[in-house]
Amino acid sequence: MKYDFETLIDRSKHGSGKWEGMREKNPDTKEGVVPFSVADMEFKNAPEIAQGLKAYMDTHILGYTGPTQEYLETVCQWMKEQHDWEVKPEEIVCTCGVVSALFVAVRAFCRPGDGVILFTPVYYPFYMAAENGGCEIARCPLLYENHTYSIDFDLLEKLAAEEKNKLLIFCSPHNPVGRVWTAEELRQVGEICIRNNVRVISDEIHFDLIMPGHKHTVFPNAGDFGDRIMVCTAPSKTFNLAAMQTSNIIIPNEADREAFKKELGHGGPGALGLEACRIAYTQCKPWMEEMLEVIHSNYLLAVDFLRERLPEIKPIELQGTYLLWLDCTALGKTAQELEEIMVQKGQLFFDEGYLFGQEGEGFERVNLAVPQWVLKEGLERLEKALHA
Repeated sequence: MKYDFETLIDRSKHGSGKWEGMREKNPDTKEGVVPFSVADMEFKNAPEIAQGLKAYMDTHILGYTGPTQEYLETVCQWMKEQHDWEVKPEEIVCTCGVVSALFVAVRAFCRPGDGVILFTPVYYPFYMAAENGGCEIARCPLLYENHTYSIDFDLLEKLAAEEKNKLLIFCSPHNPVGRVWTAEELRQVGEICIRNNVRVISDEIHFDLIMPGHKHTVFPNAGDFGDRIMVCTAPSKTFNLAAMQTSNIIIPNEADREAFKKELGHGGPGALGLEACRIAYTQCKPWMEEMLEVIHSNYLLAVDFLRERLPEIKPIELQGTYLLWLDCTALGKTAQELEEIMVQKGQLFFDEGYLFGQEGEGFERVNLAVPQWVLKEGLERLEKALHA
């Protein structure tokens, strides 16, 4: 490989929330232990980004900076080339992250007491965004059969028909279960929501992270939805740029866009975040392609290890994201007991399934974006913790 995905950077004194958090959970954590929780990568950044930002600093001033026309056109080009999606520059609103955009969207498009539909288990800030806006959560649990997740369209139809439910926050690919939704599934969701006047916000931050044999369809491409779908995108998951706090929210409806911008207020990503995104989208596709090979290899390693040595733990097929969802319910442990085993016995810092809602109890979410030797060590600690 051209790029380095084996060198580990010790982030214990870099202000990393997950590195500091693991020692708060277990102060006796040994040196060298790496967390597998929050979804950023333990890979070195693409050298093109590091070098490009250094060059940028030589010729630019870090004053108040907004997206240039070149930046917006670069984002549009990435969407067209990677996802066959026609986006216009004027449809893009830049925000300091997708999560903050969801908070803004709930305030812009809902009133306190309105219902927000969520396909649970789901990324926990979705709950926070709805609750922060004074909204009620309308749970639409994913169907779980034979270690596979699907959408309960009958329940969605019922919830969408309820007058108080105004918004669906959709996760595509789905975090934490790793599903890449088919175009047909997206079409059905979109038609149900539009027919019932339910607005759709699709969080597609993981849309570049698709495993072999699967294809991501951006929500607007799945049907004749006009300008009714708002899509949240960012380079942060794809290129490990979370600290840059730069997201591109695609809002084709002008009235919706203005309402969102009014609620957003003043501010947006800084100059370095915008430049990092531009560099990533113009120079770093080869890095992304190699990174995806590493993620897929890590996934296969984990599946083989669990099948051979811990068959009671069932990995859910990873179709998209770099987050492996593990069904640990056969262990017969409560959520608290499972966490105790992981954190105290194994010094394993996954994201506990209950964080994603009650449907996630008994599950663990494992971040595979780590050097392969780190993953091997973690899996061996898992085996020892469960067989101690």
